Amino acid sequence: MISVSFIFFSFCSAIALLLTSYVVYLVIIAPRFNPLRKLAGPPLNGPLHNHMSPVLDPFRSPRTHAAYVEKYGRNVRIRGLGPWDERLLPLDPVSVAHVLKNSTIYEKPWQSRRLITSLIGCGMLAAEGHVHKRQRRVATPAFSIQNMRALVPLVFSKGEELKDKWMNMSQAVKEENVASEKQNSGQVEIDICHWISRATFDVIGLAGFDYNFNAIQNESDELFAAYKEMFEIAVSQGDAVRTVLGIYFPILNKLFPDERAKTVHRCQETIRRVAGKLVQQKKSRIIDGQKSGSAYTGKDLLSLLLKSNIATDLPPDQRISDEDILHNINTFMFAGSDTTSLALTWTFLLLAKHPDLQTRLRTELLSIVPTTPISRLSSEEIESLHNTLQNLPFLNNVCRESLRLVPPVHSSLRVATQDDEIPVSYPVHLSDGTISEQKSISVSKGSFVHVPVEAFNLDKGMWGPNAWDFDPDRWDHLSEDVLSLPGLYSNLLTFSAGPRSCIGMRFSMIEMKTFLYILLTTFSFTETDKRIYKANVVLTRPYVSGQFKKGSQCPLIVTPLESIATS
Repeated sequence: MISVSFIFFSFCSAIALLLTSYVVYLVIIAPRFNPLRKLAGPPLNGPLHNHMSPVLDPFRSPRTHAAYVEKYGRNVRIRGLGPWDERLLPLDPVSVAHVLKNSTIYEKPWQSRRLITSLIGCGMLAAEGHVHKRQRRVATPAFSIQNMRALVPLVFSKGEELKDKWMNMSQAVKEENVASEKQNSGQVEIDICHWISRATFDVIGLAGFDYNFNAIQNESDELFAAYKEMFEIAVSQGDAVRTVLGIYFPILNKLFPDERAKTVHRCQETIRRVAGKLVQQKKSRIIDGQKSGSAYTGKDLLSLLLKSNIATDLPPDQRISDEDILHNINTFMFAGSDTTSLALTWTFLLLAKHPDLQTRLRTELLSIVPTTPISRLSSEEIESLHNTLQNLPFLNNVCRESLRLVPPVHSSLRVATQDDEIPVSYPVHLSDGTISEQKSISVSKGSFVHVPVEAFNLDKGMWGPNAWDFDPDRWDHLSEDVLSLPGLYSNLLTFSAGPRSCIGMRFSMIEMKTFLYILLTTFSFTETDKRIYKANVVLTRPYVSGQFKKGSQCPLIVTPLESIATS
């Protein structure tokens, strides 16, 4: 008679054999049949070696991408996280355009979506397929040109508030200098990254769901603290190995939560409680307004989303749940505050490094300053000022050049959901050393495609030999190669391209130009003696050399222009 222990042992042995066979297939057999192996690519130093660090590190990636193009052409095979992970690195504009255009064939990998969902829920940043399409359809009316213009006075008011805060900080330094008989310059060292982040949180809080974090004045609001802690500490300062393990084995975070998992859970509880209540309040006001015949006039994104979601011309099966609404507000908070604040931070740093260009931009901005202070302008007058601001040529060039040189999103990852042929416009270098004139590259289902946003923006073959320099004037004489590049904004991939391009691009540009206008017409910005470097921590962030653990920092010397004039 067969014993129970023998049956159990046989069962375990069979499971182990199946797992071993699967691993052997995944690691040894399947990669041999991957068509990407036919492409040329950089060598490996061992079976566990990969190319992620030189490709993802913004300190090394420009040189890496340039070397790859020179040696291996514009469609390169690179190694991902394991021997089974052969990836395509396309540096051919036709290839990248195909990948970004066909968002149903090339989706975000489930690993990326699980990480995003674990933090901010399944909003537009994580959703795919019909779910993403439905959410985008509901959200698109909220981001119309008319609705974005209605938010302009709000952005100006927060820019003015930040300006006043910095003036108070400068005045405090002046008074200290007078008391100690030091030079009365009013210069103050300000962490631009920290303060602009607080301001953009304020903007997106009011624009997103009519909620005032009051972050410029203090950081005590519990909802602000929850968002900030989750985005900055849990994401930026998390342990990479534990994060990866949590993606593949999410039960780990439930059974054995580390500090990051505890922080995320605590922050999510606050967000669900406070922001969830805001969703219900807004929804009630809109429904009450419909019943009474007096429509609710809220212009924030949450109100517009809710109105769009219950519109009579939207079929019931196309509507999204209250939970999805909250997830998308979380998405707007993350994408709308962090990316714009970083774009502004890098712009101020670049202008501090190039004082001649800063002076030139300031001269252009001062030429449109009204005689009446902004605080006393009507909403219509502020919108008129903004219309003039939008069309300033050198401001446009500076913004485009900054977003080209340091895109907040360094790169993106897609996975093929089916076998596909990716078109090419350049000869293809093969692994046997030959160069093929083939018209496409075969990609198998499940293969990763690494979309190199920064690499396209810095490609010397497209942008010229000075592609790595800050040169706003390049935008006055773009080459045909640049004009053929894909991209939602000015032939750049900074805001992506295709059906998944950034829905908030217009709002981001309103914020960026408004803050530059208000702050550059009030202060000058110069570098400190601290070295600032770039690191790819979810987004491309500034850090002070030797102070990575302190988080993102970008200290600059800020001096009121009135102090310069009287010195």
